[in-house]
Amino acid sequence: MNRYLKIILFGFLIWLIPFVVSFFIYPLKTSGNPLFESIMPLALTIITVLLACTYLKSIQREFVKESILIGVIWFLINIIIDLIMFLPVSPMQMTLNDYMADIGITYLIIPVITMGMGYLVQNKAEIKKIKTN
Repeated sequence: MNRYLKIILFGFLIWLIPFVVSFFIYPLKTSGNPLFESIMPLALTIITVLLACTYLKSIQREFVKESILIGVIWFLINIIIDLIMFLPVSPMQMTLNDYMADIGITYLIIPVITMGMGYLVQNKAEIKKIKTN
């Protein structure tokens, strides 16, 4: 699969899967149960870790650079799709401030995860290279 297509597809899946999860657990939010606010970042974290692992396995070098790239792109994909869905002219109607406070800030998990994973993979590759020399 084309590298850029894979990045965009994975970014969309990182948005889509938690969005689908939110439909199933939305009654928790409407009833005032704080469990909704715990499950959503967990769903986002799980799918981000899985897809970051999958993506990073497919590259051979520049792990930190690639992980920064995918983290930023996936973050932007999620924010852009959400803004289409949640801003005042959209079906779910939220102000930008309400959106960022309730949902948008959570997406910072994405680049934090990808950058951390990229750094770890890069270090592992460097250690392996030193041991083989």
